[in-house]
Amino acid sequence: MGRTLILLTAFGPFPSQPVNASMPLVAELSKAARRAFPDVTFVTDILATEWHSAPMRVSELVETHGPDIALHFGVSSRARGFEIEARGRNACGDVEDAAGIKPGGTVLAPDGPDWLATNLPATAIVSRLRQRGIPAFVSWDAGSYLCNALLYHALVLARQRRDVRRSGFIHIPHDLPAPNRRISARPRSSPMTFDQAVEGGIEIIATCLGRHVARPSMPLGNLRALPAR
Repeated sequence: MGRTLILLTAFGPFPSQPVNASMPLVAELSKAARRAFPDVTFVTDILATEWHSAPMRVSELVETHGPDIALHFGVSSRARGFEIEARGRNACGDVEDAAGIKPGGTVLAPDGPDWLATNLPATAIVSRLRQRGIPAFVSWDAGSYLCNALLYHALVLARQRRDVRRSGFIHIPHDLPAPNRRISARPRSSPMTFDQAVEGGIEIIATCLGRHVARPSMPLGNLRALPAR
């Protein structure tokens, strides 16, 4: 058997979000994850926040790399911490993307089901994040913009390809602090720090892998994988 491969994606800027917090998070998370899980291969990508190109790019990445797990991150002004999206909706809003283009319809897949459920262990992820004091919730509404569109498309791909064992979307707060803003510099409006977001990302990956990681009384770079219980 080959090495487990995990795909991590973030979204780029869009009209109401000139700085997308998912970009630095995925960049830092991928570094920490490679240290925490040296036996796992990680592939990362930044997706254009565009109705057409984002799903197409994910299809290319899945076709090229055949990931075992695909975790997609994006921002939301409604996120109370980590929002683990439980399902994708076959609908889209009449909203311009980063290229100024609207979707041209009200559904993503005319012949597709109204809803598709994630195969991420959403409840288990939320439980483990909360045990670490990181705010986390199961969300049943991914919105009607690109995050939901990407989730729905990713779930369609997961059903078409048996090698994708886990696939889902995670929202993070749109005002997550920048990486250089440490715990003491957290904005009052943000429900978590950047360090907590990276720690939480490691926990999400570990849960999907069926593993546990040492509680971070040490720097994130020293996180070690523990045998699954």
